[in-house]
Amino acid sequence: MKFSHLMFLSLTVLSLQAAQAADKLRIGVVPGAYGDSVAVAAKEAKRQGIDVQVVEFTDWTTPNVALDAGDLDLNYFQHQPFLDNAIQKNGYKLASAGTGILSNVGLYSLKYKSLTALPQGAKVGIANDPVNQGRALLLLQNVGLIKLKPKVGYLGSIDDIVDNPRKLSFVEVEGPQLVRITPDVDLAQGYPHFIVAAKAFDPSSGLAYSGIEDARFAIQFVTRANRVNDPVVQKFIQIYQNSAAVRADIGRAFNHDSRLYTLAWLKK
Repeated sequence: MKFSHLMFLSLTVLSLQAAQAADKLRIGVVPGAYGDSVAVAAKEAKRQGIDVQVVEFTDWTTPNVALDAGDLDLNYFQHQPFLDNAIQKNGYKLASAGTGILSNVGLYSLKYKSLTALPQGAKVGIANDPVNQGRALLLLQNVGLIKLKPKVGYLGSIDDIVDNPRKLSFVEVEGPQLVRITPDVDLAQGYPHFIVAAKAFDPSSGLAYSGIEDARFAIQFVTRANRVNDPVVQKFIQIYQNSAAVRADIGRAFNHDSRLYTLAWLKK
């Protein structure tokens, strides 16, 4: 009887330890609105029993490598088309567990006040990854600067340009670095939250913006496919989506300009 009692106590302690261990999350982010808002949510999660470690990355490749390897529990930096492409290219067993911010993309120039003022041979900075480059090219097509092959969509690359009347040349860099090269080119694809984070220039000064209603580019909370319904993962996402402090921080990160973002989870 005494042995059974001790066994019960041991199992209870182990169960409590397991529960405590489960209520920890390592979340990979990039600087700016995504990282800052997750950090705010992490403080609220702490009060609700989840110990969150926010891990910051400066590129768009390593967060998925780390997540797939089990070094992270979640990451929060990519939209669904980017994730789909990464899974196709690398065989990752990753999936979205919830939706976050939808960030607009803009075209910015520190040299010209309108798109019509761009000279022949202007240098244009765009992201070097397949999906975000395609998104920039679609925006350039929408404003009449280039023409792409029919139906190429957001997976288009500079090789898919069939008409370039101003003979634009393209400078390809990692997405988070676009804000740094904007002074060195004539026009650049820009992410308003990175611009705010860098304090580089006015994020509301874009010469054109992509459609903010394009929900497929909303940032996702991504985890390994077998953890999509994990209670701790879902609890954190609910904290993020329902936190007034998180929403206030997102507004700050987007210059309090409602043209630049939307809370995509509210639009479903």
